[in-house]
Amino acid sequence: MEEEIETPRDPKPCGPLEEYRIPDYVLRPDAQQVLVDHAPQCPVLVFINSKSGGQLGSSLIKTYRELLNEAQVIDLSEEAPDKVLQRLYVNVERLKMEGDILAVQIWRTMRLIVAGGDGTASWLLGVVSDLKLSHPPPIATVPLGTGNNLPFSFGWGKENPSTDQEAVKLFLGLVKHAKEIKIDSWHLILRMRAPKEGPCEPIAPLELPHSLHAFHRVSSGDSHDVEGYHTFRGGFWNYFSMGMDAEISYAFHTERKRNPDKFKNQLTNQGQYAKLGLKQGWFCASLSHPSSRNIPHFAKVKVMKKPGGHWEELQIHHSIRSIVCVNLPSFSGGLNPWGDPGARRINTEFTLPYVDDGLIEVVGFRDAWHGLVLLAPNGHGHRLAQAHRIRFEFHKGVVDHTFMRVDGEPWKQPLPKDDDTIVIEISHQGQVTMLANEPCKSMSLSDPLSSHGHNDHSDEHKNDVDDEEWEDGRRKFGAAETFKLPDEIDIAHLS
Repeated sequence: MEEEIETPRDPKPCGPLEEYRIPDYVLRPDAQQVLVDHAPQCPVLVFINSKSGGQLGSSLIKTYRELLNEAQVIDLSEEAPDKVLQRLYVNVERLKMEGDILAVQIWRTMRLIVAGGDGTASWLLGVVSDLKLSHPPPIATVPLGTGNNLPFSFGWGKENPSTDQEAVKLFLGLVKHAKEIKIDSWHLILRMRAPKEGPCEPIAPLELPHSLHAFHRVSSGDSHDVEGYHTFRGGFWNYFSMGMDAEISYAFHTERKRNPDKFKNQLTNQGQYAKLGLKQGWFCASLSHPSSRNIPHFAKVKVMKKPGGHWEELQIHHSIRSIVCVNLPSFSGGLNPWGDPGARRINTEFTLPYVDDGLIEVVGFRDAWHGLVLLAPNGHGHRLAQAHRIRFEFHKGVVDHTFMRVDGEPWKQPLPKDDDTIVIEISHQGQVTMLANEPCKSMSLSDPLSSHGHNDHSDEHKNDVDDEEWEDGRRKFGAAETFKLPDEIDIAHLS
């Protein structure tokens, strides 16, 4: 069985750098207005997290500022994207009132570039979504983190980039010729009863990016607020996960905060991630992960398959240790937990995973040994559902906490200590526009050619195994970064 080989990206002509530069007076209201012969063909606003990728973020900022207008390259450690975009929008509106056609053309054709990890990219996506602009700019992502799921999903690769001028010019050329793809965004509500005693904030604070994913408390005037409860809300574009994979991610983030000097490049980070997976027992779950911590022992999962439909409870097998609700075809470093159901599945229950169909895929995993099968062609997790809304109800169990993460950002979630119930509900919120390069992994309903060469029937005869045959060794499961062992670890010595 031959594995699909990803073809390299064809270089696109960058052209003159003037095609990408935005004049100072458009970016800053205090700058002197100048005459420009013509509007740039592809004006870009660049956001870079200087703390991502070790020293790569700072180096990338330096190169972009050498090639473009310094004011159009923003260091996210110094200025938040919402402040930048709001200032730009207000200034463009002022110039529009003054009859400046050039400023309006730049605003309408502007593209955003964000360089950082998935948390950084999600932060910018959230800001663009929240601003509710009449013409929101499309976004290209530069892989500068550990997993880089967002860039990988849209053809920008997953390896940290070179930071020299030629590499940046090549990327600018790709951005100019990239196509636009809309993707679904998802709203997440977490509601838990306010404690009668103890700390007011039930979730221990984490130093996460400002990407909504640390969950902020809603105010008393918010329509989602319920008296007597703490209600948190956030949003995501790629995935929400719960269980052992999130526990490994939490351990990784905690260790990185304690010892930042040990996490200065992508390869080292991925190796540390896999080692933590071994240490935490993800590969030997029966030894360190009691069955009482498996998802069905403390949670019910309900789905609404269509808008306005009714809730259905999913029957989750007792051995499930992790559940992932995934929107894009890249989870934990490029693995696709849903896979591509063939015609046999399309004609029955499941369909291909489009990123703009208003549905999110729900997948279950037993442990990493099953997940290793995903590294083979056509491997996938245990497909549980495709849904428009998902509801998790957590009840009192043997364990007092579990772990969760949204688009790479993990937290430790307390569980009920009495007969109360904690609820998490995920619902479709809207769409944002991404820039896609070839080969693009994400499939769009509006672009039939975006299926990157997959044959809808390719999986037809490879998925004949009944999904309910749990004890059959042929079952395919998948997907967590911890499934990928670093090169220096010998799989023969893991037993």
